[in-house]
Order: sequence, then structure tokens, then C-alpha cells
Amino acid sequence: MKKTKGRMDESILVCVYYGPNGERLIRRGHKMASMLDCPLYILTVDPLPYDEFDAEKSGYIESWKELVDELDIDEFILRDNEKQPTSKVIAEITNKHNITQIIIGQTAQSRWEEITKGSFLNVLLREIPFVDFHVVSLDRSIKADEESHFEKGVRGYLVKDGNDYRLSFSSSKHVCHEGIFYKEIGTDFNNGVFKFIKDNKKCQVHITDDKVTAPINIYPFVKEELLKK
Repeated sequence: MKKTKGRMDESILVCVYYGPNGERLIRRGHKMASMLDCPLYILTVDPLPYDEFDAEKSGYIESWKELVDELDIDEFILRDNEKQPTSKVIAEITNKHNITQIIIGQTAQSRWEEITKGSFLNVLLREIPFVDFHVVSLDRSIKADEESHFEKGVRGYLVKDGNDYRLSFSSSKHVCHEGIFYKEIGTDFNNGVFKFIKDNKKCQVHITDDKVTAPINIYPFVKEELLKK
């Protein structure tokens, strides 16, 4: 149960889009909300329905939900299958939750409806004139560095194979974990990183030639099985 905030005259909204900078924005908003002791809301908007999200989008959504729970943030708002302009949605959420401060990322301008060169902020200022905006400068190199090492994430599964776990791209009754596989660029084999959620925690394992390289360190129940043998 979330505790009652001390100040209800202030309320913060963080607008996030897909990418590694989303977590940084959420943590920035949480720091501000903690200092002000006020409610905090996280918002993301997508024109597609949730069941049509690709593996990468779904992964970010799950990661943000986990972070919201970890930081005891008031609410994560996903407006999927949204046909309104993003600025209209932000204005609607702002009015509904009496938002007084909004945090957006500088590099998000090209993603939020492909509005660039600061014009998206101008649109928001016209839609919501009585709110304070915080435009956070984000590190473009984070995304660039990620993309330089791995291909775009694809949905995958971990399947038990004796004492090991192997990567599969088809669902079956033998699947233990569903997640996202990021293949290393420049390899003909399935080498890379597999990310998934286990017990509401983010997990990451390395894959070499379709197999998890260190299952004992990641899965406690595997260690127990091996000790029994």
C-alpha cells in the first residue's frame, strides 16, 4: 500500500519512450518527487495495441513496470492503441492527475510523433501553459553503444536441456523463461545476451552457441538439482 504524500499541491509526470534513457528519466522524476514528497506518474504512449508490440517494446514496458514497483511510484500509465496526438494525451493525463511538473527527455523529440528541433515542447506549452517543464539532456551514446554491439532484440525462450538451458525461438511446453535475445553483431551463431523477468526481477544471461554459459549462477533451482545428483 502506497503511503500518502505530504504535498498534494505538487504532482510530477515523467514521459518516457522506448530506449535505455527511459530508466534515467524515471529515476530523475523519482528523485524530484522524493524531495518534494509529492505524487509521481510515469506515462508512455503508443499508437499500436499492446499485443502487437515487438519483443523490444514489451521488454522496455516490463522493465519500467518493475522499476515503478521497486521505487514505489504512484502509477505507470500505458496508453496503447492511442489515436490522439501525444501532446493531447499528455494534456489529458496532466488535467486528470493535477500535474504541476512534467519531465521529458531531450532526445525523445524525434520519437514523440517525429517532432524535432524543440517544436514538440512548443506544442506542449500551448496545450499545457500552466505547468513547469523539465527537459533532461540525455546521453545519445548509450543507445549508440548498445546498437554497435547487438542486433535488434527478438523474442526468445529458454528451454531445459539436461543440466543446461538452450535458446529457442519457438514456444513449447518445455519453455522455462520467455524474454528478449540480443544477438552480437558479426557472428553467424546465436551468441549474445538473453534478458527476461524472473520473480519480478530483471535477469540477464550470456548465450554462446545457443546455450546459457553459466546456468548455476543464474538459476538457484538448477544448482539444487545438480547437488542432488
